[in-house]
This record gives sequence, structure tokens and C-alpha cells, in this order.
Amino acid sequence: MPLSLAPIGEIMQIKKIKGRDEALQFLHRLGCLEGEAITVVSKFSGNVIVNIKGARIALDKNMANRIMV
Repeated sequence: MPLSLAPIGEIMQIKKIKGRDEALQFLHRLGCLEGEAITVVSKFSGNVIVNIKGARIALDKNMANRIMV
């Protein structure tokens, strides 16, 4: 399921990241790697705030849909 549909507060594991090279590189720099634990902290209008590697990151709906958990 895409990260944008993940429940709030549940620790999930990143299974796959879809997208072009630029989007993949951007997400990798943020710490979003396959196998990494990620938690949705809050959602607002399709955008999500996630906790990954001890940091909180805001992702728009398009980026959140690229991350499969």
C-alpha cells in the first residue's frame, strides 16, 4: 500500500520506492530506503509527516504515493 494510505502511528517498513531517478535520489537523501522503518505522524490534505531515522519529514501526496509500505 502507498504511504499516503498508511495508518497514523503504526511503524511500517518501506517495501519499495517507485519513480524516476531524480525522485529516487531525493527520497534516498532523506533516508527513505527499502527496508527502513517509517511511521506516519500526521496527515493533512493528502500530505504526510513521517518519522524516519529519528527525523520528521513532510512529504507531499505525490512523493508519499511513491513509497510502498
